[in-house]
Amino acid sequence: MSGPRFSGYFADPFVLAWQGQYYAYGTGQNGGEDGRAFEILSSPDLVNWTSHGGALTPLPGDPRDYWAPEVAENSGTFYMYYSAGVGDKQHHLRVATSLSPLGPFTDQGVNLTPGEPFAIDPHPFQDKDGQWYLYFARDHLDGERVGTTLAVMPMRDMQTPGGPVSAVLHASHDWQIYERARSMYGQTYDWHTLEGPFVVERGGLYHCFYSGGAWTNDTYGVGHAVAEHPLGPWREPELGPVVLSSGLRGLIGPGHNSLIVGPDGRDMIVFHAWNKEHTRRQLHLAPLDWVTGSPRLHS
Repeated sequence: MSGPRFSGYFADPFVLAWQGQYYAYGTGQNGGEDGRAFEILSSPDLVNWTSHGGALTPLPGDPRDYWAPEVAENSGTFYMYYSAGVGDKQHHLRVATSLSPLGPFTDQGVNLTPGEPFAIDPHPFQDKDGQWYLYFARDHLDGERVGTTLAVMPMRDMQTPGGPVSAVLHASHDWQIYERARSMYGQTYDWHTLEGPFVVERGGLYHCFYSGGAWTNDTYGVGHAVAEHPLGPWREPELGPVVLSSGLRGLIGPGHNSLIVGPDGRDMIVFHAWNKEHTRRQLHLAPLDWVTGSPRLHS
């Protein structure tokens, strides 16, 4: 690991491999020079990155906040999944399309989560049988540990939910606390947060990486769960932020990761972390090892 790969603000990073190039999309560029949301970077090697400005043409009407883009290609069309809301309220999942990984992406007028009070961090995943699933984070007010949890729904096609929403993981430990005595939905809760799900299949198991704690500070980190099917049931072989945590190699608040296979065939974990001045979240990449089936940063 050699520090941030891009000097600018680049939160919630996702990297797509396409025709010998890598394309990174991150939260930022809201109201940038071209007026588009989500900055796009490209790289031939995951080391040197070039900015291409914003990706998403903003929605009509009042200004929105745009979070956590991920892009999937299917039959020559690129689908960008993201959330839109006002500040940290009323976010729902949406989809935009483009014929190029460089955009511009145009929203398709679809709210993918109309029944949720709050939904963020969409992650499209295609299983080996061709079925697509959409993982995301949503608010859940039942149980002992109230807060934002992980969920998944099968997709009928790239723009249409195809089945009921299923729970993936709920909060289970204090490290996942976002804020104690937080006012939410007219009540006061010790609010927990699980967010940023990302799923891969390795070694006959499905692996779900997720972020927990508060993205604003050094409690943020990445945990890991496994299942035999994309819909679960999911379990955590080891508890805690076992993949990434503050202090590891000097990182501050690392999280919201994705995975990409690098030029050498190794898995690379993509994530953001705060700079030392705590003024921007920046893009980081590091090789990932699978030690006895559990993912760890390469030593």
